[in-house]
Amino acid sequence: MADKQHGIGPSKLPRSLYERELYRLQTELVKLQEWVRTEGARLVVVFEGRDAAGKGSTIKRVTQYLNPRVARIVALPRPTERERGQWYFQRYTEHLPAAGEIVLFDRSWYNRAGVERVMGFCTPAEHQRFLRQCPVFERMLVEDGILLRKYWFSVSDEMQEQRFRRRLKDPTRRWKLSPMDLESLTRWEEYSRAKDEMFVHTDIAEAPWYVVESDDKRRARLNMIAHLLSTVLYRDITPPQLTLPPRPSATGYQRPPRDLQTYVPDHAAELEG
Repeated sequence: MADKQHGIGPSKLPRSLYERELYRLQTELVKLQEWVRTEGARLVVVFEGRDAAGKGSTIKRVTQYLNPRVARIVALPRPTERERGQWYFQRYTEHLPAAGEIVLFDRSWYNRAGVERVMGFCTPAEHQRFLRQCPVFERMLVEDGILLRKYWFSVSDEMQEQRFRRRLKDPTRRWKLSPMDLESLTRWEEYSRAKDEMFVHTDIAEAPWYVVESDDKRRARLNMIAHLLSTVLYRDITPPQLTLPPRPSATGYQRPPRDLQTYVPDHAAELEG
């Protein structure tokens, strides 16, 4: 199941259609969140795929209207020296959700099957041990009641290169590129083989992989969110009825003089003038 190597995918979804459906799906995500919180469910969503495949932008849309006390993103940095001496899955288990929580992994334990494997950051023996242990680890999570969903964002080599070039020119997104990201262009087939081997071992019935075609980011976001919602049997939790209390009458409070406080300069006024 290698990524597409040639040809850009379907035409971009019209913005008006995309925004209307995205808002509808985000409304459903809020309902899902309330069901998770009320029922004490535990939901883990793993986002994997090539660099510039659209994982981060999809995660942003998923969490845009969610309560950060319920839904949190886990994007771990490089392991510390101490963490490198732990059982490989140990640094990830401490980030798993408690009852009533949603955790979205922006890359996950699958680093070992991808970048670590291709770039030589793990030994062949460590890689093979991961492929044996990962299905066992995930079956344990599912058996314990965790709802585990795994998404692989698939992007063509042409589109990946286009996005890299745009990032190089955009000062607000240049930080997304690292020398390792650029090296992935020259190691396309190595990453494809590593991903294919990973799927053979970890695409299990208890926690299958779901592939998201992501040459069109708008389509990818809608497709991923709609699929996630379809896999969880949540229901709309009726919120408690709230009413605004009447504002009490003034009792003589006077605000301190403005010159006793330090205000932010009115930068916006300079733009008008």
